[in-house]
Amino acid sequence: MKQLAGKVAIVTGASSGIGYHTARLFAQHGAKLVVTARRIEELNILVEQIRQEDGVAIAVAGDIRNEQLAQRLVQTAEERFGGLDIAFNNAGTMGPSGPVQDTDLRDWNDTLAINLTSAFLGAKYQIPAMAARGGGSIIFTSTFVGYTVGMPGMGAYAASKAGMIGLTQVIAAECGRQGIRANALLPGGTDTPMGRAATAAPEARQFVENLHALKRMAEPQEIAQSALYLASDASSFVTGTALLVDGGVSINRT
Repeated sequence: MKQLAGKVAIVTGASSGIGYHTARLFAQHGAKLVVTARRIEELNILVEQIRQEDGVAIAVAGDIRNEQLAQRLVQTAEERFGGLDIAFNNAGTMGPSGPVQDTDLRDWNDTLAINLTSAFLGAKYQIPAMAARGGGSIIFTSTFVGYTVGMPGMGAYAASKAGMIGLTQVIAAECGRQGIRANALLPGGTDTPMGRAATAAPEARQFVENLHALKRMAEPQEIAQSALYLASDASSFVTGTALLVDGGVSINRT
């Protein structure tokens, strides 16, 4: 059964990791996609893979910090597919790590711009498009960091992702009457290019795996399944939530 048949979705940060696997999964479940990231070559590979699987996708490359890109993504969905039903605002960065007192202001601002401001810009244009369709689902990729766990060296990342949860709650409260749901997805450690870069040393990988109750990192396909749940009618009465998909890292003390 295709859970997103007849739906139109935007997926940001789609060139790799969680965004890449979620885009493919959404397409397999019948959604028509507008996918974005900075790297057009990787986006074109994704679009071709989706087409080979009998899906439909259009690539629009750009910088997620740019308001014009947020507009263009929604315009593309409306002009090519007739509207917008789902937005997976997934693009993000961990940013440089280090103590708060040593954090450069430019690095702080850049991390917040990529993670939080881009989420605001996406929602700003996605909400009217969804309202015109009678509703929709907005999903943000947040994290357990700064929500259930304080990780040293990740001040900007934690602040930007925690802010996204506040944004989620406000959108849910403001837009519920229009049939628009907003939820934040909070993955644990995930085996993506960004996750692997942060755990390049074997001892670092083992440390992160052991933080989780399941004693492993997630596969990006597992996080994509939770994004599918929030995008689909299976979660029709779910809004304003911070959905932990973290392998038990938030509760683990072993």
